[in-house]
Amino acid sequence: MRYNISHSLTYSYGKPVFLEPHTVRLRPRCDSLQQVIRFELDVVPTPQGVSEHIDQECNNAATLWFNGQHRTLSISAKSEVEILPAKPFNYIVTENDFLNLPVTYSQSCQYQLQPYLSRRYESSQIDDFVQPITKEAKGETISFLVRLASCIHEQCDIVMRETGAPMAPEKTIAKRKGTCRDLAVLFMECCRAVGLAARFVSGYRWDEDLAEKHTLHAWSEVYIPGGGWQGFDPIIGLAATDRHIAIASAANPIDAAPVSGTFRGTGIHSKLEYDVSVCLSKKRGKANG
Repeated sequence: MRYNISHSLTYSYGKPVFLEPHTVRLRPRCDSLQQVIRFELDVVPTPQGVSEHIDQECNNAATLWFNGQHRTLSISAKSEVEILPAKPFNYIVTENDFLNLPVTYSQSCQYQLQPYLSRRYESSQIDDFVQPITKEAKGETISFLVRLASCIHEQCDIVMRETGAPMAPEKTIAKRKGTCRDLAVLFMECCRAVGLAARFVSGYRWDEDLAEKHTLHAWSEVYIPGGGWQGFDPIIGLAATDRHIAIASAANPIDAAPVSGTFRGTGIHSKLEYDVSVCLSKKRGKANG
């Protein structure tokens, strides 16, 4: 599947402000599962400088810095991305201790995965939510992951909340509803409760019914020895497919944000407007990073 993606964000301020450096993560991931054919980033006002780099989570990032005062900041990214045919379970688990819950990774693997294993929310609500799912899966790890995505999908209503950090997972459990980012964090914390390394993914999910009314999407990935990072989307209750286009991933959702930065000024309100379009592409071209 090949997609054309357009994502624009416009920040407006009540008065002219000094823009501190901003980090932009809008270049889609380029790896064995998806290839970037084309990427363009346009910023107004023109930055004084741009530093493209790989961040601490191995995401493509660009840090922008500015001169002077400005009342708006507009960031627009256009991408063409090819997603290879999805084969979610086309792997063999290479560590026997991973096959059953609670999971134990090898010593070297566990050391590298520590940020993705650490529970940010330890609560009895999460443990109580996980327990019956573990029982239904008969303690088998892959069955647990499939059932967990399905249970969150079945038990939680989907709501829209355009801004703000993800809710604490115990709050999502209590409300039985949440945004895609809320459900992704719930999935992550349930995984970590049974010893699974999990991370937050920011990107897009193509839906032919939405046309040009798409929004940023979020799901989770779990590290499976022999399979690498495998995506699961509780919004649809299934493994991630070739309709998912990943931008950034991180142990902490804030580190996968498409744009992060601040401004200097007092008593100033700000407003964010955005537009996202994801369409199938019929063009052919050579992939590049």
